[in-house]
Amino acid sequence: MIPAAFDYQRPASVDEALRILASAGGGAKVLAGGQSLLPLLKMRLASADTLVDIGRLTDLKSFGPTADGGYEIGALATYADMIGATGLGWVADAIEQIGDVQVRNRGTVAGSLAHCDPASDAPAVCLALDYSVVLRSQRGERVVPTDGFFEGPFQTGMTSDELIVGLRRGPLPAGASGAYRKLAQPASGYSIVGVAAVVAMDGGVVGHARVALTGVGDHPYRAKAVEAALLGSDGSPAAVAAAAEHATDGHTVNSDIHADRDYRTHTAVVYTRRAIEAALGR
Repeated sequence: MIPAAFDYQRPASVDEALRILASAGGGAKVLAGGQSLLPLLKMRLASADTLVDIGRLTDLKSFGPTADGGYEIGALATYADMIGATGLGWVADAIEQIGDVQVRNRGTVAGSLAHCDPASDAPAVCLALDYSVVLRSQRGERVVPTDGFFEGPFQTGMTSDELIVGLRRGPLPAGASGAYRKLAQPASGYSIVGVAAVVAMDGGVVGHARVALTGVGDHPYRAKAVEAALLGSDGSPAAVAAAAEHATDGHTVNSDIHADRDYRTHTAVVYTRRAIEAALGR
């Protein structure tokens, strides 16, 4: 199909992009890698009065460690960039499961968070790593934790005049390790259930736990009941299995042609256990 007509703007700076977004009255959409937006426009599942192409704003392409031991990801850093740059092997493994080579070469991590597909992998990874989203508009800049940024299917806390300029996290706890495990839909590669876990032991007990799920509910989320059950436990197989039983607590589980609610609920428990065990090195 052919997209509905739209105006096309290619700003030369972030400030110019923000001016366009502010003047568009909510009718603009931002184009970065385009791997999610363009198919929706072509199928007329989305429309835009103005398409704001930020793909050549080189100051948004930077990424790397910060002075305090954290990490920053520019809004235009691609999946392929992160596979080559991250020092966390499990993150590279997770990103390599996203789409295909073409998608990973063009698609951006920040764009995935802005798109907020209920089955997207990157949001779960960012939730488990305690990333925040750096948003900028002509009104100023604000930093929003990913925990709370995702509000529903394809819905986030970003306003229409805001632009994601980067992602940011602090240092990980000493000894923290992570893992990502997912049951992929065979044709698309999207997660039927995907689970990211970051765990650290402290004095023989679990002192840090972040567990995030995607593909299960109407948006990616942190499984805080799982985290609470893990914290202070000895991290034994029995403790992990008991904690994983809480994977869907407080969330409505999706039911669709790929997996009904009962199957997806059971699978969420299984993959949560697997992700935590892998993060613990088992």
